Amino acid sequence: MSALLLLALPAALTEAPVTRPVAIDRLQDLNSALLSRPSATATLQAWCDKAHPGAKIVAIQVKGAVRPAGPRERADLKIKADEPIRYRRVQLTCADQVLSEADNWYLPGHLTSEMNRALETTETPFGVVVRPLDFRRTTLRTDLMIRPGHDWPWHRWSVPAEILRHRAVLSTPDGQVFSLVVETYQDDLIVP
Repeated sequence: MSALLLLALPAALTEAPVTRPVAIDRLQDLNSALLSRPSATATLQAWCDKAHPGAKIVAIQVKGAVRPAGPRERADLKIKADEPIRYRRVQLTCADQVLSEADNWYLPGHLTSEMNRALETTETPFGVVVRPLDFRRTTLRTDLMIRPGHDWPWHRWSVPAEILRHRAVLSTPDGQVFSLVVETYQDDLIVP
């Protein structure tokens, strides 16, 4: 059985309490699954398919969220200071569970008008909208929020709400970067 399938077991099938080593193993499985695919949405959908059959990943836009692209974001996107950028912040959900919160800076001039419209007016995840671009994902940074250590307070330990963060760029097959994402994954992905 693949690591992703082990990670994706619904709560009803895993009744044992989650110890720190189990949480770390599941976190590493999740991280490996995310790093192995160009679309984080596809990885989350695989989890959703197992945990909530028939449910789809939905991108709930956080209204009023504004985070202008600074020099670091522009450098990651490999663009000049005057190139237009759009920003979208969403919570990626499956059923009633928030699995990830994502900040996304993207270049509207590199997407079709239909893609731009879908990103502005629907709850369709970014990865689904831009799938026709046959994009590639390059992870720039990974932060694990749970780490092994010798000072584990076994009797008091609990999984933090935020367990993993990825900073990545999406590009077309010819290397044209069109999006920067910062995704923060939530504990529901590893704790039944």
